[in-house]
Amino acid sequence: MEVSVNVGYFGPHISSEKNLIKELDEIGISCIWTAEAYGYDAVTPLSYFAALTDNIKLGSGIMQIPGRSPAMTAMTAVTIDKLSGGRFRLGIGVSGPQVVEGWHGVAYGKPLKKTREYVQIVKDILQRDGKTSFEGEFYNLPYNGNDASGLGKPLKLIEEPLRSDIPIYLAAIGPKNIQLTAEIADGWLPFMYSPTLGDKFFNQFLEKGFEKSGDPNKKDKFNISAPVFAKICDESERNIYLAPARNNYTLYVGGMGAKDKNFYFNLMCEYGYEEIATQIQELYLKGEKAEAESIFPEELLNDLTLVGSKERIKEKLEDWKNCNVTELSVAIPLDIDTIKFIKSCL
Repeated sequence: MEVSVNVGYFGPHISSEKNLIKELDEIGISCIWTAEAYGYDAVTPLSYFAALTDNIKLGSGIMQIPGRSPAMTAMTAVTIDKLSGGRFRLGIGVSGPQVVEGWHGVAYGKPLKKTREYVQIVKDILQRDGKTSFEGEFYNLPYNGNDASGLGKPLKLIEEPLRSDIPIYLAAIGPKNIQLTAEIADGWLPFMYSPTLGDKFFNQFLEKGFEKSGDPNKKDKFNISAPVFAKICDESERNIYLAPARNNYTLYVGGMGAKDKNFYFNLMCEYGYEEIATQIQELYLKGEKAEAESIFPEELLNDLTLVGSKERIKEKLEDWKNCNVTELSVAIPLDIDTIKFIKSCL
């Protein structure tokens, strides 16, 4: 199992940590993942990290599908992969309806169909076998709508990509989306993956996707990079360092998406916490966020995190070793001693 880091949204907490980024590279951390919502983008910081490092992979976790055309995403992927000497991982996802329609100003539509078409176009462009043309429900190259000028012609990527098989990771949480990810992508970026409960729930969808891919070796090549909050601390300090995780999970379960369309809420229910998940959502949507955080179940919080003494963390890592996850992605705030310890245990 590899160890990566997820720095989340770019900002002063990262841009000022040049030495930390360099040290992560030196100790053999597999990848540094970035994120975007409606602030800093996920890709530009990766160019900054590329200039500071030599070996660490650079992953977008994620670039939002509605914010870029498939061609623009392919161009960006080719560029940063070239700049970094072949170290880019292309993580993409649809995002939620609030960001898709409220920020990017496009219809949420059918996310599964849209993702399938998007990934296929990106792959076609990267392969560079010929001029790219595509006819789909959401994407058409050349554009052929009623308002088309008729002047658009199929084009071929000008530059030869350093790699035509840049690995594609998808962020997915719903069953059908996970199945699609296993079918068409090289890796999966889950959220709230439980090392003790996750395999039992997710395996059925992953297996269907692997089978549908037609590649008998797909399962063995497939990567799962799961985020985890981690911090070595005295047992008496655990609640302090668990606070960011508790806040984050409560936000997603309680308020990420509409009440009747929240995949994180559904996941917590699948883990066996339906009653508490319902209470968290009700409190959160009423604005009682502190109360919602206070009832997030300790058992689940302990399962999802690596916070506490070295003995506790080492024992918990055994659960991670025995699940389907291939890469642990340590989330901010990053602690280099904790990262080193986790890496030494795996």
